Amino acid sequence: MEALKRTIAGWKLRSRTLELGRRTLVMGVVNITPDSFSDGGLFFGAAAAVERGITLLDEGADIVDLGAESTRPGSRAGGAADSEDAPAVSAEEEQARLLPVLRGILATRPEAIVSVDTYKAETARAAGAAGAEIVNDVSGLSWDSAMAEACAETGCGLVLVHTRGRPEEWSKHARLPADELLAMVRMGLETSLKRAAQAGIAVNRIVPDPGYGFGKNFEENYALLARQAELLALGRPLLAGVSRKSFLGRTLAPLHRGHAAPVEARETASLAAMVAAILHGASVVRVHDVRPAVEAARIADAVLEGGV
Repeated sequence: MEALKRTIAGWKLRSRTLELGRRTLVMGVVNITPDSFSDGGLFFGAAAAVERGITLLDEGADIVDLGAESTRPGSRAGGAADSEDAPAVSAEEEQARLLPVLRGILATRPEAIVSVDTYKAETARAAGAAGAEIVNDVSGLSWDSAMAEACAETGCGLVLVHTRGRPEEWSKHARLPADELLAMVRMGLETSLKRAAQAGIAVNRIVPDPGYGFGKNFEENYALLARQAELLALGRPLLAGVSRKSFLGRTLAPLHRGHAAPVEARETASLAAMVAAILHGASVVRVHDVRPAVEAARIADAVLEGGV
């Protein structure tokens, strides 16, 4: 079997360029929300969130990703699919949560690369003006019609996540065969890339993300992970976020008396899935526990290097 060769390319951010594909970059997550599935609002306050971001940088995070609205399954992120309902968190509230943390981290670590997890154009603009280097849009530019233009204006790097519908719809999706699933994800990411290009966003500013857990049911996530390398045909390095996802908890159910493993019991599984993602072509990984992820990524990188 031919050894996997990750896509080697530059990722142009707002003020610098990162090389992707030689060493896995680790993106550490800070959720500034009261209702995140992954950390239960532990870092909801600005001071706690800034401290957490600095800790992640000290533990080896290459990027800190700030999110101020939960996109857990069933949430109203993006607003209701079939109405004019507003999203659960307005742009104003999102910025009130997020911008003080962004500014606080950069005041302490001016060299830090900070990403902002948002699908709202107003927030993307405000975050870019405040010093964010990356916009991480879980909707792939599909939930806010002004988002592509806003991202073009900021000059930030852009993560385009594949999402199948909106969180309120995810539990209703029928399971797809692996071939159909991969085709759907690839077509969705191609659509997002075209939308970005039409707004004038250069492709070297973009990293696609297959969107594990974002509208994929339990078994589909494993099929996607096993064939993730096929998405390198898009021509860009990939980002993978599998940390603490619910499909990992379900797999561990036999070890937890038939119940899905709680979030706090998914760390070993998260590392295993992360390593699988790297060995299947991911150049950036999004994680909650940075230090063990950095160590595991080093080993995965050594395996890839050894196979060349």
